[in-house]
Amino acid sequence: MASGSWSAQLAIWGVGLGRRSSPYGERDNAVPARHMASRTMLSRLEVIIDTSNEIGGDGDIPHSAIGGARRMQVPKPSLQHKVMIEAVENHMPQVIIVDEIGTEAEALACRSIAERGVMLIGTAHGEQLQNIIKNPTLSDLIGGIETVTLGDEEARARRSRKSILERKAPPTFYFLIEIRERDYWIAHQTEKSVDMLLRGRNPMVEVRKRDEEFKVVIERWKSYDGQGI
Repeated sequence: MASGSWSAQLAIWGVGLGRRSSPYGERDNAVPARHMASRTMLSRLEVIIDTSNEIGGDGDIPHSAIGGARRMQVPKPSLQHKVMIEAVENHMPQVIIVDEIGTEAEALACRSIAERGVMLIGTAHGEQLQNIIKNPTLSDLIGGIETVTLGDEEARARRSRKSILERKAPPTFYFLIEIRERDYWIAHQTEKSVDMLLRGRNPMVEVRKRDEEFKVVIERWKSYDGQGI
């Protein structure tokens, strides 16, 4: 599903997972963001918004994995959304990577960046897609949710109540990746998965994990129920 594409991507993980350190002395959630940075930097002008210094590290010299990407550090976490817009206006990047999107202002900044044609890669807290759907602060990342009243005929055709929840706009992120464990990821096509979940159906997803020999195993078109696959 996500193979070979670098459209806008949002990675989410549970709070406990994000706090656990890897064997290399870094937090788990920094690894996917840094990996994405290394994948995109080869042929694109890239800017990393590194508010907590978890992608580039705390030193003056950033982690070697980000290569020639420009790193913009943020004086205060509350200013992250302003630095995101500044990056677009002043550096004209092709790719922006943002670590830990957590406020409504940051979600709106993400939408503004995406609508300018810049590839966007970000991370946020949430164990599964449903957490983002139900979070009014971050739901704009997946298109936002609104209540819609159906006519009698349409309600009967859908076999649903007249008042239902629907996605109100295109998602900011084309793909959403649930990081269930360090080596267990679930990839959604955001628009399709959100619409299916709002209708009470199980979307089809792609599962990526490592086997006992540490080889990457990709399972496509798996039915997703939100609990485990």
